[in-house]
Amino acid sequence: MRDYYKDLNDYLNTLENAGKLFKVERETVKETELTPLVRLQYRGLPESQRRGFLFEHVTDAKGKKYKMKVATGIYASSMEIYALGLNCEPTREAIQKKWENAQLHPIATETVNRAPVQDIVVEGDKLLEDGNGVEALPVPVELPGFSGQIRTSTQFITKDPETGIQNVGNYSAHVFGKTKLMWEINRGNQGIIHWRAWKELGKPMPAAVIVGGPPSYFYVGAAKIPYGIDELTVAGGFSGEPVKTVKCKTVDLEVPADADIIIEGNVSTEFMEPGNAFGEYTGYMATDVWLRPIFNVTAVTMRKNPTFVHIMSQFPPSESSKVRQISSENVYYKFLKFDAKIPGILDVAWHEMSQAQWCVIQIKKMNKAHPWQVLNLASGYDARWGKYFIVVDEDIDPRSMDAVIWAMSWRVQPARDMRIISGKIPGLDPSAYNPNASHEEKEFPGGVGSSAVLIDATIKYPYPPTSLPKKEYMEKALKTWKELKLPELSLTLPWYGYELGYWPKNFAEDAKDIVEGNHYKVGEKLSKLREKV
Repeated sequence: MRDYYKDLNDYLNTLENAGKLFKVERETVKETELTPLVRLQYRGLPESQRRGFLFEHVTDAKGKKYKMKVATGIYASSMEIYALGLNCEPTREAIQKKWENAQLHPIATETVNRAPVQDIVVEGDKLLEDGNGVEALPVPVELPGFSGQIRTSTQFITKDPETGIQNVGNYSAHVFGKTKLMWEINRGNQGIIHWRAWKELGKPMPAAVIVGGPPSYFYVGAAKIPYGIDELTVAGGFSGEPVKTVKCKTVDLEVPADADIIIEGNVSTEFMEPGNAFGEYTGYMATDVWLRPIFNVTAVTMRKNPTFVHIMSQFPPSESSKVRQISSENVYYKFLKFDAKIPGILDVAWHEMSQAQWCVIQIKKMNKAHPWQVLNLASGYDARWGKYFIVVDEDIDPRSMDAVIWAMSWRVQPARDMRIISGKIPGLDPSAYNPNASHEEKEFPGGVGSSAVLIDATIKYPYPPTSLPKKEYMEKALKTWKELKLPELSLTLPWYGYELGYWPKNFAEDAKDIVEGNHYKVGEKLSKLREKV
């Protein structure tokens, strides 16, 4: 594999060479045309055919032409694109290995004095000039006809005022003025912990928005990495070398030197304003217009000829849902296996359409309490993540909904194997509250919060074999299938029969006789057991 990407342009070249970047050369109106065009691939193409898009001539609804290009769908429109972003093979195993190494071996950042992202610096009165600063950014409308704002949805950097440790999270910055952004952050995220700490000090919170750069910043920003770990150190673990950072021009933070654009500013801890409706990852519009922190822009810095990166989120599947799925799977796997040190953790699958609500964990079961140990720890890792937690045996593919439904149908008794817990934070889940409810009610409904279901879908005692031919016969059939040049198969587990602990000797003997053509022999044996009724 090549060295990790030196900047966004380096990565875009790789995407293009892999046939995963489509360049749009015609003029595109950012308010009405840009995102609908890209949205079509998520609604009408298989994942393997999705690409990133680069819009080379962007205008606004009033006819203004932007110098910047807009890239979207470039980081996680598919697992293959995600793997390109990590610079690894496009397999779950390769991605998991990358994540495991980055989390277990983070690399501290390295401060530099000069950086490409500060080639151009706009601050002070220059921010108020027409078409300058924030106004130079071609921020698209996400959902024409429904969106009540435009926003960045990339990485937001804050820091703990006591420890100085920074946090990188994928939060929104809604653009409402030349120097005024609204910070959209769910109250369960780590950035709000920093905001509350700065509020206790009676000071505004320094903040910076990253727009564009190598993919690793987006991947770590989307992950539920434990509080107190600087996500940029995990990004360094991905690349195998320190992320080079530079001190901001106007606030006390360090940002990636190789980013395309940085928006610097201070988030007020004194004043808030109501926001407006926006589309969210749940697949519904977020209509809670409760007060949000105001981000006062103090500088916009950028490299020469930067590219504005827009993240495709909202209705799944999307770029957002794919990155959320992959990061959640790998963060929870590391937590259960390496932090909690639970034996027998084989795989963790977060199903993409559920948007971090449906988690299936595959284990090699050690004892009857083992599934509940896993379920309790997984459901308690993050207060916002997960509505359905399911533990399955090692013979169930946690990524196959058919297999999971089969396990839930025939290995679960609801009264015995399901538990409902409360105390969760609903976030943007519209099922947790009436849209007209107060914000306080929405934050923690009914005083008990939202809920989750824990399901032990493992076998509780010996079962008869699965009702499929034994492996030796299916393997022979597979060879014949190929010889006959029949359509290529994509086999799903289970595709052959196997024993699960209960298969009496007499049944095994009868089955052997049957495949040897001795069915009369079996009939004679059964006739000796005849009874009068």
